[in-house]
Amino acid sequence: MADITRRFGWRHLRSAPTAHIRHHKRGTLAHDGRGLSFWYRSLSAALSEVPVDDRELAMAFHARTADFQDVTVQATVTYRVSDPALAADRLDFSVDPDTGSWRGAPLEQIATLLTETAQQHTLDVLARTPLAEALVDGVASVRDRVATGLAAEPRLPATGIDVVAVRVVAIRPEAEVERALRTPAREQIQQEADRATYERRAVAVERERAIAENELASQIELARREEQLVDQRGTNARREAEEKAAADGVRTEAEAARKVRLARAEAEAARATGAARAEAQAAWLRVHGEVDPATLHALAATRLAENVPRIESLTLSPDVLTGLLAKLGRPEGGAAGRPEGRAGA
Repeated sequence: MADITRRFGWRHLRSAPTAHIRHHKRGTLAHDGRGLSFWYRSLSAALSEVPVDDRELAMAFHARTADFQDVTVQATVTYRVSDPALAADRLDFSVDPDTGSWRGAPLEQIATLLTETAQQHTLDVLARTPLAEALVDGVASVRDRVATGLAAEPRLPATGIDVVAVRVVAIRPEAEVERALRTPAREQIQQEADRATYERRAVAVERERAIAENELASQIELARREEQLVDQRGTNARREAEEKAAADGVRTEAEAARKVRLARAEAEAARATGAARAEAQAAWLRVHGEVDPATLHALAATRLAENVPRIESLTLSPDVLTGLLAKLGRPEGGAAGRPEGRAGA
């Protein structure tokens, strides 16, 4: 919007470089161009301001596909006014000479024209396209069709409007239909996730089985080595017992041989001792045989006295004493008058 200032009943207008100003004074075109600045009287001036910069028009409208599904189309159309004079003649771009604001709504008229034209071509395309295809390839086809349709629309050049670009942002179905369409893909993704989970679990089970087999093989190998160890220990114990038995046998044989030799030596010694004793006994008997009986009796009494206990006193009756003296060859009278006697050893 142009800047308008007041000075003593006059008005001064200063426009932007992107605005085309047309000033009519009493029906005559006084000023026509961009970025103008001039003085004028409000009672005799008719002003028009036409923007000539590129403008973005966002639009959203509903359409129906070939399978009777409602979709929402979001698009953006870039346009500009290429012929300001023609646009000012066809549309109301007049501004208030005191405030500089538009008296009408020319941009809304252009937006309605572009939106209805684009919607018409969009409906024509989507009405022949199924929903699935519209969601996949609909953006490109709708964009091309809307661009072609706007370029061929006769009202736009007649109004001095050029379409610079057409962009289709999205084509979206209803929320329930969109959720239903997402379900197969989600299920497939879930199946892929489940399959990956199952494969991971299968790999884990396989690895656990391999670990268990390795542990079992290790236990089997350990048991086999323990069996070998037990066998080796048995063999060693048996060999040790055999060696010990052999050593005991040798020791026993040596001890028996020693005892036999010792017995033989003792027998020889006993035999020699016996022979010597026999000879001594024989000699003793020969000696005793050659001695008279009285001597033998005396020797016997002496030996008896050597072997009997010590006797402090002995009491003999007269009869016994008489008999004993008789045996010793003494007269009986020698003991008369002595009924008791004492002997000491």
